[in-house]
Amino acid sequence: MTIINTYQQKKTVNWMEQLELIAAISSGLLIGTAWMIQKNGAESFSVAIYILAFLIGGYAKAKEGIEETIKNKSLNVEMLMVFAAIGSAFIGYWAEGAILIFIFAISGALETYTLNKSHKEISSLMELQPEEAWLLENEVATKVPTASLETGAILLVKPGERIPVDGRITVGTTSVDLSAINGESIPATKTVGDELFAGTVNLNGAIQMQMTKPSSETLFQKIITLVQNAQSEKSPSQQFIEKFEGTYVKAVIGTVLVMMFLPHFIFGWDWTTTIYRAIVLLVVASPCALVASIMPATLAAVSNGAKRGVLFKGGVHLEQLGSLQAIAFDKTGTLTNGTPVVTDFIVRDGTNKDEVLAVLAGIESRSNHPLAIAITKYASVKNVELTLPKHIEDVPGHGIRALTESGTILVGNPRFVGTEKVVDFQNHVAETLAAQGKTVIFMKDNQGILAVVALKDTVRFEAAKAIQILQRTGLHTVMLTGDNERTAAAIAKEVNIDNFVAECLPETKVGQLKKLQGIYGQVGMVGDGINDAPALANATTGIAMGEGTDIALETADVVLMKNDLTRIAYAVRLSRKMQRIVKQNIFFSIAVIILLIISNFLQVIDLPFGVIGHEGSTILVILNGLRMLNPID
Repeated sequence: MTIINTYQQKKTVNWMEQLELIAAISSGLLIGTAWMIQKNGAESFSVAIYILAFLIGGYAKAKEGIEETIKNKSLNVEMLMVFAAIGSAFIGYWAEGAILIFIFAISGALETYTLNKSHKEISSLMELQPEEAWLLENEVATKVPTASLETGAILLVKPGERIPVDGRITVGTTSVDLSAINGESIPATKTVGDELFAGTVNLNGAIQMQMTKPSSETLFQKIITLVQNAQSEKSPSQQFIEKFEGTYVKAVIGTVLVMMFLPHFIFGWDWTTTIYRAIVLLVVASPCALVASIMPATLAAVSNGAKRGVLFKGGVHLEQLGSLQAIAFDKTGTLTNGTPVVTDFIVRDGTNKDEVLAVLAGIESRSNHPLAIAITKYASVKNVELTLPKHIEDVPGHGIRALTESGTILVGNPRFVGTEKVVDFQNHVAETLAAQGKTVIFMKDNQGILAVVALKDTVRFEAAKAIQILQRTGLHTVMLTGDNERTAAAIAKEVNIDNFVAECLPETKVGQLKKLQGIYGQVGMVGDGINDAPALANATTGIAMGEGTDIALETADVVLMKNDLTRIAYAVRLSRKMQRIVKQNIFFSIAVIILLIISNFLQVIDLPFGVIGHEGSTILVILNGLRMLNPID
């Protein structure tokens, strides 16, 4: 389904919502008119107006009930209300039956409104998708429908316009507002080669971009589809309630049929009272509030998470998240940024640090190894101009041999430059750096060790805070990493995680995850969605670091679009709050049903008040569920 089609459906739903409310209000006005006419003695004319109120107010719910009954071959709560209204009219209680229809219609209209409110965040996203784009052909820009564009098309995006499709910048530099994708309020600088996503805003520079995906497969569309699927997928609790509804409705109808006869013979009630009380029972015993206890809260929670960069793939995953007792983390790209940076650069006494760095960075600039790229970037940050070597030779598994103006330079591991020289350099500094979990590279000239470079995959700035918050919520935290014991221990200490397992292969992570499940039961897994896929699939809830990647959207049960680890704790609190609200709703709805049934049997409540109690409780549980739209503290 495209965004445009979905948006059109949204407008249709809004129109139907308004029509339903108008019909309900019209029914109420007709009831008031009929009551006044009845007071003036025109009984027959008032009955005709009551019938008109029945038809106008009850049409929508009666149609819905009949269609669902035919489709599912099972009675539902809408049919109970229809039977109750018809029964009231049959024994001459036209006003009571009409009031029942009126309040039921008002309740239905409010129910539709409140349920649609839970889709507000997703509906607003749909409106952000541009329907037109500037297509560049022969350096001439022509405005065309986005749907007509093909992969590879070159587009012009002017300042202030939304990016129409996913692609890459080919010309220009700009700042892009990514809040529609990941919730980040600070614009990101984008230049040639950088990725762009549909629905984001080009703030201050005219750029040209190449389309890389069809408009129907953009990340923006995938986010909307993902959340829509999550909203349509029912949680286990909701599935149970819906199965229970069919059995319960049959039990209510059976009980009502018995109540139409039994009290007359046992308690001596007259026939009118007996049938009237049976109809009141039909109303007050209806499980409307119970049925509405879960779905509004679930939809609201899914929308709440989507607004804050947490995407759930279904109600089942949202429900399970709050039950987690432990959570495992991958290290690289999850707890850490995934790219090494230079943390220490130590040179031999009596040498110029910048000159040594210029030579080292010049040698490393010829390599595309991640460590080499990190060293080159470090030199750039220090504003050091590179001194390029005359010749370099790559020695696989060891390092690089380079010929420079000052002679031969070796850059690599201890075995390559000489283990004894490494140990003695600067009071065993290499051993100290290695104990901190850093990767150490050595630079040697004809006089010995010239410099030591320490690199480390730095911890995400929010990682320690996220772990601390999760621990406060009662979750046991574990790090599963393929790194060696020393590096793993250093990272674990830095983020203060409860436990860690080093030197894990993908299959080892699965084994460790199952071991944790044996101890804690419900265990989540957080990873980057690629090499962690087996562990994510085996976890109770798999959580992928998103940052706008397709693979993350397709791998896990929950996606952190902003790559913010603190959002995990938010999602857990969101799930637990939803579970509390659902329990409140179920307890309240059952208590109201029991109270109304007892009051009816004792003949202390009449049909209009029974309707108010029944429909009022339904509206209250829906509104209580919609509290899930509010931010979680």
